[in-house]
Amino acid sequence: MTILVTGARGHVARSLIQQLLEAGEQVRAASKDPAAAHLPTAVDVVAADDPALALDGVDRVFLYADPQGLDAFLAQAREAGVRHVVLLSAALADPTATDAIARLHGVAEESVTASGLPWTALRPGAFATNTLQWAPEIRTEGRVTNPFPDTHSAPIHEADIAEIALNALIEDGHENAVYELTGPDSITQRDQLNTIARTIARPLEWHLQDLETHRQVLSRWGSPEIVESLLKHSVAATNIPVTTTNTFAKITGKHPRSFAQWAEDHKEAFTGTN
Repeated sequence: MTILVTGARGHVARSLIQQLLEAGEQVRAASKDPAAAHLPTAVDVVAADDPALALDGVDRVFLYADPQGLDAFLAQAREAGVRHVVLLSAALADPTATDAIARLHGVAEESVTASGLPWTALRPGAFATNTLQWAPEIRTEGRVTNPFPDTHSAPIHEADIAEIALNALIEDGHENAVYELTGPDSITQRDQLNTIARTIARPLEWHLQDLETHRQVLSRWGSPEIVESLLKHSVAATNIPVTTTNTFAKITGKHPRSFAQWAEDHKEAFTGTN
C-alpha cells in the first residue's frame, strides 16, 4: 500500500520521503505545485487540491497542520480506507490557547482526533530550518540582523522529525500518541550563528534590529496575530534555557542530531556553493 506525504516541498516532508524510499515504502507526494516538487522519480507526485486522486490506494498519511479544509480531507481519508494519520503539529498545541500558533495547531489536532482515524501527533518545538532565513544575509553581508540574539530554543533537525514520523507510519504501537520533540540542547540564536560561522569558516556578526522593523520582516510568516505570537515567544525565552525532551532517543534508540550537525548538512545554503 501507499503512504501519502502532504506538503511535499517542506523540509520535513522531503526528508520523510527520502527515508520512506530507503525503507522500501511506496510513496505518493501531494503538493500545491507538483511541477516544482523536484522529487525522486520513484515518487508519485500529485496536486494537493485533488484529495480523491491523492488518497486513491493510500493507507497511511503524513499531514501538515493546516486547519483549512482539514475536516473534509479527513472524511475523505476515512472513506478511502486510510488506517493511520501522522500529523505534524507544534509544541504547546491547544485549541483554546490565546497564542495564535498554539491555537492553530491545537485546532488541527482536534480535527484529527475527532476523525475516527488512528492518529499520531508530532509536536516539535523550534525547527533548525528556521535558521535558513538568515542565509541570504550571511552570504551577502556576513551577518544576521535580529533583535533577539539571546533567545533560547532547542532546534530540532528536520531529519529527526521525519524519522519519528517514519516510525509512526511503518510500525505498530504509535496509535493515538502525542510526541513532544526537541533537539538535544537549549542554545541561543547567537550560539546558532557562531556554530554556522565555525561550519563555514567565516566570521559572522550579529546586528541588533529594532522591533518595528522586525515586525515587518516577520509579516511574511502570517497574520499580525501570528507575528505577535512569534515576538512573545522570543521575549519569553531571552536568557532562559528551554526544556529538552528525550522522545527521539526513546523511540529510535539513537541520540538526536545536534545543531552543529544540522549546520554541516546545510552548509551550502550559507556559502552559496554546492
